[in-house]
Amino acid sequence: MANVLDEETGPVREEGREINVIAKQIPVQVGIGSKIFEVLLWILGIIPGLIFLLVKIKAAQYLRQLEQKLQHDASQIDNYLEQRVVILSNLAKLVDKAVKLDNETFTAIAEARSGIHSGDGNEMSATSAKIDSIGWNINRTFENYPDLRAHSEISDAIQQNSYLQKEITAAREQYNDTVNTWNREIQVWPAKMIVAAKQGYTTRIPFIASKQIKEQSTGVFF
Repeated sequence: MANVLDEETGPVREEGREINVIAKQIPVQVGIGSKIFEVLLWILGIIPGLIFLLVKIKAAQYLRQLEQKLQHDASQIDNYLEQRVVILSNLAKLVDKAVKLDNETFTAIAEARSGIHSGDGNEMSATSAKIDSIGWNINRTFENYPDLRAHSEISDAIQQNSYLQKEITAAREQYNDTVNTWNREIQVWPAKMIVAAKQGYTTRIPFIASKQIKEQSTGVFF
């Protein structure tokens, strides 16, 4: 039998294709079959019904714990973002002392500070994009005044920013791993899926990079 996906004969898309995250929360739903299944367990006897009830209780506890882990992972990203805002704020002040920096940069810093610790995954992505944009604006100033990089305090701030960006990337990966676990577990039938549907749970949206950052990713950033 020939390969279903044959890299030799294609089809091949030479121009490539951009990958995007679908920002859609899908509610968990169960059909009449799940209800019939639960009723049948009770019809078969009190013991099967009680056993499945205990399984559902355990499933509900597990999903609540997983939800708390999502909050913890999101909080880790927020903590690193907050540190990065402080670093970029100091960097912006240092650069402003040497050359006039765009006032929009300082406005963006204030907006980013107010958006941290919102507790909302979508807002977290938006705040992160704002912070990345601040760094990009400062980097554009360096392009116009490359000698600024030789300033010791500015150089230290740039290194700290680079370190925090790596930590943020690692924290985002951890968050996305937990989101993936959540999205997978709430679809496990019967107990977890039935509990998730009853509680009104939906799939979670992983971290999404902004269009601006995707475009900038092909360039030089610090």
